This record gives sequence, C-alpha cells and structure tokens, in this order.
Amino acid sequence: MTTVASSKYKGRLHEMTRTTPTALWNDSSSIQELTWSIEQGAVGATCNPVIVVEVLKKEMHLWKDRILSLIGAMPTATEEQIAWQLVEEMTRKAAALLKPIFDAHQGKNGRLSVQTDPRLYRNPEAIVAQAERFSRLAPNIIVKIPATAAGIAAIEEATYRGITINATVCFSLPQCLAVAEAVERGFRRREQEAQDIASMGSVCTIMVGRLDDWLKVAAEQQAISVDPGVLEWAGVAVFKKTYRIFKERGYRLRLLSAAFRNHMHWSEFIGGDVVISPPYKWQQRFNASDVEVAPRIDRPVDAAVVAALMKFPDFVRAFTEDGLAVEEFDTFPPTRRTLRQFIGACHDLDAQIRDLMLPNPDDPAKA
Repeated sequence: MTTVASSKYKGRLHEMTRTTPTALWNDSSSIQELTWSIEQGAVGATCNPVIVVEVLKKEMHLWKDRILSLIGAMPTATEEQIAWQLVEEMTRKAAALLKPIFDAHQGKNGRLSVQTDPRLYRNPEAIVAQAERFSRLAPNIIVKIPATAAGIAAIEEATYRGITINATVCFSLPQCLAVAEAVERGFRRREQEAQDIASMGSVCTIMVGRLDDWLKVAAEQQAISVDPGVLEWAGVAVFKKTYRIFKERGYRLRLLSAAFRNHMHWSEFIGGDVVISPPYKWQQRFNASDVEVAPRIDRPVDAAVVAALMKFPDFVRAFTEDGLAVEEFDTFPPTRRTLRQFIGACHDLDAQIRDLMLPNPDDPAKA
C-alpha cells in the first residue's frame, strides 16, 4: 500500500508556492499522493502509462475489482483497449480532484495532464485524434504530445482546435522553440477566427534529468572527462537559457521541469513563472531539505561549467538554437531512449491487464 503522510505538513514546496510565481504539479495520478501534494500547494498533475503502471504496482488492491469489472463489461476488448480505458478512468478521477483549482485559476492551472500513446509518435493525425478524445474526458485536461517531428505538427493543429497541450519527450532548446512556435501558430489561427485562447494553459516540458542521464552515457561511450558534478548542470543550463528566450520573445506558454535527479532540477528554477512537476518521493525530499527557497531562475550557470559541457556534441545540439533540425528530433538520443521506455511501459501496462484477463495457469498465485 502506498504510504502517504496524512498530516498537512507544510515544507519547502509550500513555501515556494506561497512566495514565488513558480507552480507545483504532481507527477502522479495516485489519488492519495495527489491529495497530499495539493496540501503542499500543487495545482496540477500527470497521468500516463508509466505512471499508471507504478500506481497499479502500489495500489492494485484499489483497482483490481474495477479492472475485472472492465474485463467483464468489455468482452471483445483487447488488453490494450482495457488498459487505455483504465488510463482514462484514472485521468477522470484525478481531474475531478483538481477541478476547483482549475476554476480558481481560470484554466492556467488545475489541469490533469494525460499522455497520448507514445507509439503514435510518427503520426500527427493519430496524435491529434487521440488528443481530441482525451480533451473530452474532463474540462480541465491538458494533453501530452511528444516533441517529435510529427508531434510538432500535431501540437499546432491540437492548439488550433482548442486543446491545451503539454509538449513532452523534450530535452533541448530547438525542440522547445519549435513547440513554442507551433503553439503560437495555433493561437494565431484561433485568434483569426475570434476563438478563445485566454483559458488555455499550455506548457512545454523539458525532461532535464534525462538530458543529464544521456550525457553520462555519452561520457563513457566517447571517453570524455569532466569535473565531477558538471553533468548535473546540463538540463539546468538548457532550461535557464530556454526560459530567458521564451521571456524575450513573449511566447504564451510556460516551461515545465520534469525527470528529477537532484534538487537543482527544482531549486535552480525557483522564482520563474514556470512549473516544476516532481514525483511524490521527490516532493518529500524537497520538503524535508534545508535548501533555501530563493529566486535562482535568472542566475546563470557558471561559464566554466557550460564550457565543460560544450565538450559534448549532444549538449551543443541541445543548447544551441539551431542545434537540431525538426527532422532530427526523433533521432536525438534522449528522444530515442525515452520513447523506448514509454512504449515499453505501454506493454508493461498491457501485461498487468493480461494477468487478470488470462491468469497464468502455471503460476498458482495468479491462477
């Protein structure tokens, strides 16, 4: 069973949400964890196949009967269809918990972020079709679309159709700029038709820790040596540069920090009009830490650290405006690694359903 503190403990994150414009979202759709996070000031949350698998591992006792009910009620459905039905149900439950925040913030916050099927990453029409379906699950949905070549086209079209988006599978400045321009094109198309955009609260995620992860692999593969700790700053450097450019150009969406590996993926962004979206376990770490809640978003990364990071070709590509063409987004190593994990999680989720749909007769515990 998930262990979630029952008290309304207020720590560093609550201080941040009260004293700075930086927003907290919860990287989980677990109702227990989201409830706790809202008590700390969270104003958003996420649901996707990876998260659903983790929720089921911890809370299967809460969902088993419902899954069995779906299997009985959908006699011709595949395990994949039932899995996505479960994702949609978890999405609705978490969205309902956030609806009062959504109303209070007039659409900027209070949203539940649900991810389109990562296996669709090459098909813009299929992504948009699923985004439209998800957007109808609740009034406060934000739909995750990958920042792949096809995803950029889907982001523009989804935005034009009035769908609030969260660009995901994104690690680089070029991807963020392509996302921002796609959102702006969608907004302008809506404005030309006198359609609402004021209530849309789109964001662009930078998976800061996953860029760090890849550069650590690249350091081994390419035999590159840097001082200890340098590679912890890669995602931070990309995020801060992107934030500065977004402000200068007046893009009408916020950045979101995800994929936490250390406290800097939170603390270095405090003070910005941005979103941090840590999992529950990282929120507990941050709340209990002695890290001062102080604005750091405009404090540049040390020039010597950036110079050391520039030894890595993939950091240069991530940190430079024209470092990646849109056609190269899909082959950027962090993109490939993350899509593989997300697609794998879809299969893991299918397997969770399969174990209840077709219990293994060779395993007495499941039979």
